[in-house]
Amino acid sequence: MRGLVRETSVEPRQLVLPLFVAEGLTEPRPIGSMPGVVQHTLDTLRAAATEAAEAGLGGVMLFGIPEHKDATGSGALADDGILNVAVRAVSAEVGDDCLVMTDVCLDEFTDHGHCGVLTPDGTVDNDATLQLYAEMAVQHAEAGAHVVAPSGMMDGQVGAIRSALDASGHTDIAILAYAVKYASAFYGPFREAVSSSLQGDRKTYQQDPANVREALRELALDEAEGADIVMVKPALAYLDVIRAVREATRLPVAAYNVSGEYSMVEAAAAQGWIDRDTAAAEVLTSIRRAGADLILTYWALQQTRRTPELRS
Repeated sequence: MRGLVRETSVEPRQLVLPLFVAEGLTEPRPIGSMPGVVQHTLDTLRAAATEAAEAGLGGVMLFGIPEHKDATGSGALADDGILNVAVRAVSAEVGDDCLVMTDVCLDEFTDHGHCGVLTPDGTVDNDATLQLYAEMAVQHAEAGAHVVAPSGMMDGQVGAIRSALDASGHTDIAILAYAVKYASAFYGPFREAVSSSLQGDRKTYQQDPANVREALRELALDEAEGADIVMVKPALAYLDVIRAVREATRLPVAAYNVSGEYSMVEAAAAQGWIDRDTAAAEVLTSIRRAGADLILTYWALQQTRRTPELRS
């Protein structure tokens, strides 16, 4: 009876699995603050993408970690850079059985850890960064990505990428816009996952957690610039924002169930304080109930394997 009248479901097709691939690895490297998540080699990345496709997931989101970083994040634009190589490898492996999505950002590639290049006084140069994002997006499209996801919260990033994609003939590549991304404490484990070198914070270009109306302004800008999907990040502490975004747009709404949200449940479950699979399913259900059409989550594969509600 509960199944018959259930109002909200979480299905594999609605889940996207974030995957990390690190340059120079010969075997996967565990991420200590994210139990069960690793930095992949190219071989294990291909295997993980295949497993995601076979499980019926909506897609995989690729993040690359280079061996060497510099002030301009040049590895992000190198043809033999780890992310470009990974996109080609995964696209060849899963074809159109699984959407290949890519992170368009410089933070993994810069030695200062910021999402863009810096001016001489150390602030992020928004407009110079847009040019690099546009080049990255075109390279990812040419490597086989179906969806590009600019995550840096630079003003005008969606419009710059849309123009570059269209000018290069990639008019059918979708843009998943990080329209609403907060300066959050819940990103902590992710910093380890991408071997971040950030000192300080990103409060000058990510949003204040206290603000909702600001989020709706950012949403309207990205929608006007040509976003195909809009995303709220993080998810669990921002369910009200997901609902507000859902009510304000007709575009598909995504939410990123971020590393800190994942790690809190994993840590409590490891202590025996909560049931991990039930809690994870409840978290994902809450995000869907708030209005998200799709969820980026590190639990994507585990939940499709272990939770009956996600398979019904």
